[in-house]
Amino acid sequence: MKPKIIITLILSSLIFLNVSCDKKEEKPTNINFTNIGKGSLNGSEGVSQSNLVISNTPDWQNLMNKMGSEIDEFTETNIDFNAYQVIAIILEVKMNGWDVEITSIVENADKITVSKKETEYLTAVVTQPYHIVKIPKTSKPIVFE
Repeated sequence: MKPKIIITLILSSLIFLNVSCDKKEEKPTNINFTNIGKGSLNGSEGVSQSNLVISNTPDWQNLMNKMGSEIDEFTETNIDFNAYQVIAIILEVKMNGWDVEITSIVENADKITVSKKETEYLTAVVTQPYHIVKIPKTSKPIVFE
């Protein structure tokens, strides 16, 4: 065979192999999370509406200090930030009763997505709902839907 034909056959074979090989796509995986606290502030605590990813003790202490006595209801306050991260969703102050719930945390190939559900209740109470959970530590970016 001529060298040109051999090179063409080799290149064609490599292209065919590359295209036909199954590339394993990472399927989204649900991340189990641990509830730390869920409830409503009264709006006077000075906590801003936010989606937070907390990876260290000083930031965690800062949030707990702002939340005041609400942390008495938390399931835990001593977080091992070498192993875990805290995810917190805090809504704005609302004039009717509201609730927020983290419904799922899903790991994809390039990010982690946090999904939430907001529910309104017909009451005359001022609320600032929050939900705080912990997940295993990750280096992937966390995106809130």
